[in-house]
Amino acid sequence: MRANPPRSGRRRTVAALGLGVLLTGSLYGLGPSTATASSHREAPLIAADPAVDNTDLYAFVSPERPGYVTFIANWQPFEEPNGGPNFYPFATDATYHIKVDNDGDAKPDAEFRWKFRNVDKRGNSTFLYNNGPVTSLDDENLLFRQTYSLESKFDGESFKTRVQDAPVAPSRVGAASMPDYATLRQQATQTLPGGWKIFAGQADDPFFLDLQVFDLLYGGDLSETGQDTLAGYNVNTIALQVPFEDVALGGDATRNPVVGVWTTTERNRVRIAGGGSSGDRVQVSRLGNPLVNEVVVPAGLKDTFNATRPDRDAQIPALVNRVLNPEVPKLIEAIYKIPAPATPRNDLSEIFLTGITTKAGGPIKADLNSQLNNADVKASRFTPSEQLRLNLTVPVAGQPNRLGVLAGDLQGFPNGRRLTDDVVDIELQALVGAAQTGKLVDALAAGDAVDGNDQDFTGEFPYVALPNGVSVNSAGGQRPGARPSGSATPNSLTGALTSDTAQPAPATVPVSYAAGASGLGVLVVAGGLLLFLWRRRRQRTSADPDQTLSL
Repeated sequence: MRANPPRSGRRRTVAALGLGVLLTGSLYGLGPSTATASSHREAPLIAADPAVDNTDLYAFVSPERPGYVTFIANWQPFEEPNGGPNFYPFATDATYHIKVDNDGDAKPDAEFRWKFRNVDKRGNSTFLYNNGPVTSLDDENLLFRQTYSLESKFDGESFKTRVQDAPVAPSRVGAASMPDYATLRQQATQTLPGGWKIFAGQADDPFFLDLQVFDLLYGGDLSETGQDTLAGYNVNTIALQVPFEDVALGGDATRNPVVGVWTTTERNRVRIAGGGSSGDRVQVSRLGNPLVNEVVVPAGLKDTFNATRPDRDAQIPALVNRVLNPEVPKLIEAIYKIPAPATPRNDLSEIFLTGITTKAGGPIKADLNSQLNNADVKASRFTPSEQLRLNLTVPVAGQPNRLGVLAGDLQGFPNGRRLTDDVVDIELQALVGAAQTGKLVDALAAGDAVDGNDQDFTGEFPYVALPNGVSVNSAGGQRPGARPSGSATPNSLTGALTSDTAQPAPATVPVSYAAGASGLGVLVVAGGLLLFLWRRRRQRTSADPDQTLSL
């Protein structure tokens, strides 16, 4: 399926070696925040544009299909099932991307791009999404539907179209409108030449956590835990399954097993009210590891992070101190009297910026999921950056542990991310030093007491649960709490990872950030708006001398 497998010895354009660290997987914070979940409304601008807001990214070796990797990316948070009449389409004036870096230079070596199109038959005749039961994706009762094209490119070549007019699974309207939604899901799941599997459509939000964290870290005594805040809500999902050889460096996952993954959304630089756009495309949303932009990046840089490429991550000193001297462990110490680990926190920078490797000089003495572990990577070109990194050759766990690597399950987060990984509890333990000491902190063993999703995942592609069809508040505002985990929480690590007590001094990083729109573009748009309002005021003043509101 790959356009052209890379030739032996092929050279790529590279970035300069990053000299420091930028982000960590910090989890908790106090006080007002726009964050409400794993990249659900995490930044001011994207909160006003939910159709292109990345919520979560998952990357894992396909459990039932050896030699294939699955990427699942979600957008548009907090989709209430009864949110008609327009429900939740993908944006047609944006492109959705999954990007893969296999040589460690923080630039995409494999890129997949989706574009969506509306097929709207409603016109002026009705407001309904459908005017009768919908039993298939081509049912004439389905008045609004979407299709998409999928394009891919490898190693800097041009995009090539892989499929056009593929069907999108519609928003789930309800039992009367869509009596057999599982059939619609099945029809929207397709297999392409080369073995690729694809899906786009609505699904249950697979992320699970209790969001009372913002009330003084669960009430200050862990009493406010146990409710899955996202239970009952849906998201828009894109899922892709491809062979290892399509994303591994040189097409060889045996020599080069580690890939880094992130997702982005891009819009035209200028959008015109009432329709239309102009200018080149700019990145407006970005996501790799969960819970980064919400609680690590300060409010003034959240929009900037969403607009920045990973190869520029090592260029913002305003964030470096947040990483090396994170605030959250100090807050936990103040509230729960659990001592904060000594700084600088090079263990966190290794987990989230370089991948876990002995080749980066960090404190964790194990080789797991850094591109530096790929045999054909040139270390001089490696650039620390925020990516979700995955080792394709780690065997699929027979009985996955929700705490992933910290519990000895090397296939789990932060080695990629499975749907069942409890990233809230994992990152909480990492923050209080579990990767340094080799032991979990018993006082926080229960975490947020939400250990699994409210709906079961499936055992085959696209794995996510069917979208919810019942209103979130249908039970008087009471939603089910956490499901018990399948196994007891371990009290110590299994020796999969070890750490040194001595931590090398951190490097420093130069700064620079790319904004999503140029200053000139903003001035042009603002100037046009002011001119429009001035003219409108003059017209309204002439027609209505009693005008009392001035502009």
